[in-house]
Amino acid sequence: MKILLVGSGGREHALALGLRADKSCTELHAAPGNPGIASLATLHPVAITDNNAILKLAQQLAVDLVVVGPEVPLVNGVSDALRDAGFAVFGPSKAAAQLEGSKDFAKKVMRDAGVPTARSFTCTEQSEIEMALDTFGAPYVVKDDGLAAGKGVVVTNDRQAALDHALACSRVVIEEYLAGPEISLFGISDGRNILPMQPAQDFKRAYDGDEGPNTGGMGAYSPLPWAPDDIVEETYEKVLAPMIAEMAARGTPFVGLLYAGLALTDDGIRVIEFNARFGDPETQVLIPRLITPLATLLYNAATDSLDDAVLHWRDESAVTVVLAAQGYPESPKTGAAISSIPAIDKSQVFHAGTSDSSGALLSTGGRVLTVTGTGADLTEARDRAYRAISQIELEGSFYRSDIALNASVAEKGN
Repeated sequence: MKILLVGSGGREHALALGLRADKSCTELHAAPGNPGIASLATLHPVAITDNNAILKLAQQLAVDLVVVGPEVPLVNGVSDALRDAGFAVFGPSKAAAQLEGSKDFAKKVMRDAGVPTARSFTCTEQSEIEMALDTFGAPYVVKDDGLAAGKGVVVTNDRQAALDHALACSRVVIEEYLAGPEISLFGISDGRNILPMQPAQDFKRAYDGDEGPNTGGMGAYSPLPWAPDDIVEETYEKVLAPMIAEMAARGTPFVGLLYAGLALTDDGIRVIEFNARFGDPETQVLIPRLITPLATLLYNAATDSLDDAVLHWRDESAVTVVLAAQGYPESPKTGAAISSIPAIDKSQVFHAGTSDSSGALLSTGGRVLTVTGTGADLTEARDRAYRAISQIELEGSFYRSDIALNASVAEKGN
């Protein structure tokens, strides 16, 4: 099977590793890819925003499957262009990708599907915004209705900061705060069936102790030893299956990866948000744990053939830690040299924001590298991840030191 992978981040590097490990994948191409993916696939300098260029590349390569990693090309409709040309595509249509592209749309689908979520108001005027803020009170949860690269959500006790963020958006969703631990739980869907993956937890705040601004994610781990034993089954029954059924009933079946961000509240699970693609950095801990051949799995999803599919997982833990550039997330410094990338057993360095210039590895984004360690438990996995990331040299870079710390301590105590 010849596969084209669209994207250039850490998520795509993890997907490339999983796809290449499947013996059915005879040829892997990436557009545009990154220096880490280059060891696994043939790279093609195509912009992820150029639907026509992606389609032409798929046609030139005569691929059997296209896997779309990032949200931007999905919301831009690249899957539609590819499917119309006869390609099998893992990634939802433009209409279905609105589950991520519009918070308001996702709320309406959840309402119709009976999926539990926070009460909310969608606002465009200052008077509406102020009424919504005062109705729910602090902590204020303010979400840009559109795509915002993981930075469109503000959760704050400062009413003025909440108001300022809301007024900076053309349309905004303001909702009640959901108290409780947050988890990510993905489902792989063929438009009719959806297979829930193992849960993961990511860390959005930039600094230790969940301090600092929201980011695209500073680390993640899986499994979650503290989570309820039935969390996968409950999420399937209350969230994933109803959403897939509702999208199909609307005539916009969801084919691809449905990402449910959940809060485990005192009143049960509640959906915080949906994404229409694999999460980053959660993918970097889930793919190393997945036994089921990834290329075959995604092809079956893309061709409406998941009826008899079952997911199998390694009985081990994975922890991933993000190496961020100086100034991230507000104004990351790019163009700095990266060196001393280690090779430690049972650890993997995923490239997220890098480029190769005349043989030198340079930083090109805010999240530069993601380092994953695996082990018999979270403590062992953390140790490998942190031993590896501590050896990488990038001037001004930083990383959180507490990814999965509390969970690993609790796991040892049980």
